[in-house]
This record gives sequence, C-alpha cells and structure tokens, in this order.
Amino acid sequence: MTRIKRGYKARRRRKKICLFTSTFIGAHSRLTRITTQQRIRALVSSHRDRNRKKRDFRRLWITRINSITRKDRLFYSYSLFIKNMYKSQLLLNHKILFQIALSNKNYFDIISNKIFK
Repeated sequence: MTRIKRGYKARRRRKKICLFTSTFIGAHSRLTRITTQQRIRALVSSHRDRNRKKRDFRRLWITRINSITRKDRLFYSYSLFIKNMYKSQLLLNHKILFQIALSNKNYFDIISNKIFK
C-alpha cells in the first residue's frame, strides 16, 4: 500500500487564515490555533462595530442638531423639534437635517419656522 500524503486542503485553509492574520502581532500571526481564534475574534468585532458605528453617528447627529436648535431659539429642544417636524409631515433623516443645519443656516431657519407655525 502506498503512503497517502494528506494536507493539501488543510494547508490551503491554514494559509488563507495566515494571510488574514498576517498583520497581527506575535503568535497571533504565526501559530495556527491562535490565528484561527484571532480571526474569529476579529470578524466578530468587525460585525459588532459596524452596527456600533451607525449608532455612534446617529448620536452625534442628534447632539449637534440639538445644540443648533437650542443656540438660536431659547426654549426649543431636539425632541420638540423632531415631534413638530413629524407633525407637519416634513420627513428628513438626521444626517440630512444636520448637513442642512451645518451648510445652509438660512434653509434650516426656513424649515424650523415652517415647523413651529
């Protein structure tokens, strides 16, 4: 019986994992068992942080819109601004609303005057 040389598929799989973890430091880029663990950890972190990034940007836009609405008008809060915006059926998302407030102040004033009438 001839000897069967195994390992082509396993070597190919390990090589793919090592290419993924090649920029990691120390044993995290060299040892097979640790590279697989670090690869799983990196993919989990990237998946979690993609959603975290959306959450963080939404918080940032809300904070900035709140500061802009409070700066010009003394008693208007963000929640009152959004409530009246939905009541007047003016549907703008937070990103667009912040960009309008930042770039074109007059247009933002027109929107807020239309909302609070």
